[in-house]
Amino acid sequence: MGQLVSDVTSILNYRDAKKEAENERQKILADMAEDEKEKTNLVKKTLATQRAKYGASGVSGSSLSTGAVLKRLKTETEEPYKEKRKSNVSKLKKISVSKPNLLQSILDKFEDLIG
Repeated sequence: MGQLVSDVTSILNYRDAKKEAENERQKILADMAEDEKEKTNLVKKTLATQRAKYGASGVSGSSLSTGAVLKRLKTETEEPYKEKRKSNVSKLKKISVSKPNLLQSILDKFEDLIG
């Protein structure tokens, strides 16, 4: 009877841990998606500000290398998000739940009874 209770408890704990791990994964993925959206909006806003400054100073868009400006702005705004993304990916890799091996548990108990 004790083995049965132990196995049922193990299965229920595994199920709860699995749900908790999945919730944690979903939260991290949602945070990563929000960070990506925030980064994109920041690049767009910064680029618009830069264009407005150039336009106000009388520099036309045809004389600028917009690709170079966009690349520089993107690089500058991405920097804080790179570390955050690496941290989130690391957290995702660490989340794991070990499935209970009921057969091994039964065999261990059986060996204890025999041995």
